[in-house]
Amino acid sequence: MGEFPDATRLRRFLLLTLALGILQAWVTRAQSAADTAAPGLAVAFTALEAQAADVAVLSNVWLYVPQGQPPTPFLPPGRFTARWTGTVNLERRAEFQFQAELAGELELEINGAPALKTSSLAPALGQPVRLNRGANTLTAVFRSPLQGDGFVRLSWSSQDTPRQPIPLSALTHPVTAAERQARQVRLGRELFLEYRCARCHTPPPAETEIAELAIDAPSFDGIGTRRRFDWLARWILDPQALQPAAIMPRLLHGPSADTDAHDIAAFLASIGPPPPATPPPASDDQVLAGKRLFDTLHCVACHNAPDSPDTDPKKISLKSVRDKFAAGALAPFLLQPDAQFAWTRMPRFTLTEIEARQLAAYLEARASAPAPGTAAADPAQIERGRHLVQTRGCLNCHELQLANQFRAPSLTSLTPGNWNQGCLAASPPGTPSAPQFTLTAEERLALAAWGATDRKSLSREVPSEFAERQSRRLRCRECHGKFDGFPAFDGLGAKLKPEWTAEYLAGQIPYNPRPWLDARMPAFPRWASALARGLAMQYGYPPRTPTEPPMAAAAAEVGRKLVSAAGGLSCVACHAIGKAPAMQAADSPGINLAYASRRLLRSYFDRWVRQPQQIDPSTKMPVFFDEADRSPLADVYGGEGAKQRNAIWQFLRLGDQMPPPPSP
Repeated sequence: MGEFPDATRLRRFLLLTLALGILQAWVTRAQSAADTAAPGLAVAFTALEAQAADVAVLSNVWLYVPQGQPPTPFLPPGRFTARWTGTVNLERRAEFQFQAELAGELELEINGAPALKTSSLAPALGQPVRLNRGANTLTAVFRSPLQGDGFVRLSWSSQDTPRQPIPLSALTHPVTAAERQARQVRLGRELFLEYRCARCHTPPPAETEIAELAIDAPSFDGIGTRRRFDWLARWILDPQALQPAAIMPRLLHGPSADTDAHDIAAFLASIGPPPPATPPPASDDQVLAGKRLFDTLHCVACHNAPDSPDTDPKKISLKSVRDKFAAGALAPFLLQPDAQFAWTRMPRFTLTEIEARQLAAYLEARASAPAPGTAAADPAQIERGRHLVQTRGCLNCHELQLANQFRAPSLTSLTPGNWNQGCLAASPPGTPSAPQFTLTAEERLALAAWGATDRKSLSREVPSEFAERQSRRLRCRECHGKFDGFPAFDGLGAKLKPEWTAEYLAGQIPYNPRPWLDARMPAFPRWASALARGLAMQYGYPPRTPTEPPMAAAAAEVGRKLVSAAGGLSCVACHAIGKAPAMQAADSPGINLAYASRRLLRSYFDRWVRQPQQIDPSTKMPVFFDEADRSPLADVYGGEGAKQRNAIWQFLRLGDQMPPPPSP
C-alpha cells in the first residue's frame, strides 16, 4: 500500500480532464444550433384518474412526487403520466448509455428509437445509443406507480466519462402554443400569490393550503417609531415612487390622497412604544468597519450601495435609508430583520450588536440627507387616520389589534368577466377603494387567464415549484455561482440532504462549513423547510432522506485508513477531521470531513469522489480513480473504486465521533 506515484496521478488526471473537456466542448458548441430553442424540456402532465392536464418546463428528466400529492398545481393528487420532449444537443456524435433510478414506469426514446424501458426499482441501464452531432430528439414517458411515491432520475455515461446527469446546457425544446398558454396561467397564479391577492379576495376553505398564502406584511405595531413620519406618508401615498419594484399597491386616489396619506401616517405614529434613543454620532472607524462588513456580506447582491451611482431597478437602493428609518431604528432592524415582518426577504446575517451598529453607521454616513417632515398631528387627524386604516384594506395585510371594516369580494364571487376591472383595470380604478397595482399588460392577461381556471391550484402545494419561484424571489443566484468560493446554486438539491439544508437555511447549523470564507450564509427561517424540500424534489430526490442501513464497522475501519496519509489517499492533507486540522490546506482547504455524511447525499458523495472535475471543473480535488474505476491502492479491496468509496463513506458516517486517522 502506498501513495499515488506522481506520474501516474498526473497522467490519470490529464486523461480524465481531457475526456470531460471534450464532452463539455461537444455540449457547449452545439448550443449554436439550438439558439432559437428554449432551455430545458417540455413536460406534458396528464391525470390518469381525472380530466386534467398541464404543460411545464423542467430542466431535466427528474421528478419526485410523494404519494397523495399532485405533480403540478394544475392536476389533482393521484396517478399521472409525464411526457418529456426536447432535444439533446452535441457538437460531435458519441455513444451513450442511459440509466434511470425510478419508482414507476419509464420509456425513453432517442431519435425515435428505444433507448431504455424499465419499471424496476433497481437502477436500470439501457443499451448503448449513438447520438448524432447537433440536435437529437428525446422523448421520455413516465407513469407513476400504483402506490407509494413516484420518482425518476435519468443519467448517462459514455466510454470516457462515468455516469452523470445529462448537462443542463445540452437540453432544449421548441416552445409550443400549449406551453405558452400554460406558462401564462402559471404566471397568473404566481402573481396572485406574490401580490397577496388572497388577503382581500378570500379563497374557499381547502384541506391543504400552500405556504405562500401565509406571507405577511410589516406589522403596524410600533411602525411609527421605526419609520420616519414624512417617509411613511410618502410611502403610503405612492409606494412605487420610492421603490419601483414595491409589491404594495397605491390605495389612495383623488384630490384627498395626500391628506389621507398624512392622516394614516399620523395615526401610525401615535401608536406603539416611544422611539428609541438617538444614538451618538458614529466614528470614522465605525463607518470604515461597516463598509468592510457591507462588502464581506455581499449586500450588493440585493442592494444598490448608498454611495454608488448604480440604479438597478431590481435592487433596493440604500441611498434613502436615513429618510426611511427613524433615528436609532436601523441597527435593530439589521440585527433582526424579521422581528416585525416574518416573511421579509431581508435575511438574518447573525450580526452582533456591534456589527449592526457599524453597518448602520456606514449606511447612514453615505446615504442622502432625509427630507424634512414633522409628526405633529391633532387628535382629529389621528382619528381620521384610524378610520382610513380600518376601511381601506390596510389591515388585510398588516397586523394591528384594530377592527378591520374593509371587505372585498371573495375569490369565488369573481367570475372570469370580472378580471379586467377594479384592481386589474388597465387604467386607474374609478372607485376610490380599489387598489392600483403597477402591473404590465402581460401580467394582467396572466392573472385573467388564471382567474378563468377552477382556481383549485391554490390548495395544491408543489415544493419543487415553490423552490423555483422563491429562489428567484430571494435572488439566490446573485451570490451562488457569482462570488468566488460560493458553490453554484444549480445542483444543490442533488448534493445536500434536505434536512441539513433546512437547518442551514434557518440559521440553525452551529458551524461554518467554509470557515476560510469571510462571507456568511444568510438565514431565511420562514422559507427554510419548504425550500429545502423543493430543491431536493427538483432533482428527483425525496423531501426526506431515506434511512441508511446500519454502519458497517469493518468497512469504516478500512475507510479510516483510506482517508489517511499512511498509505491512504491523503484526504487529511486538505480536509480537517473533527478537531484535527488539515495537514497542508493553505492553498486548497476542504470542508471538515466530520460534517460530510450529515450534509451530503450518498449519491453525490460517490459522484464527487469518483470524478470531482465532472461536477466542478475548477476544483483542486484530485482524481483518485481511473477509467475502469480502480485506484492504485490495489491491496485495498483489489483497488475497486466502489468498495473503497463505500469504506470512506462508512467512516464519514461516524461524524463527530470519527477517531483520528493513522499517522504516516
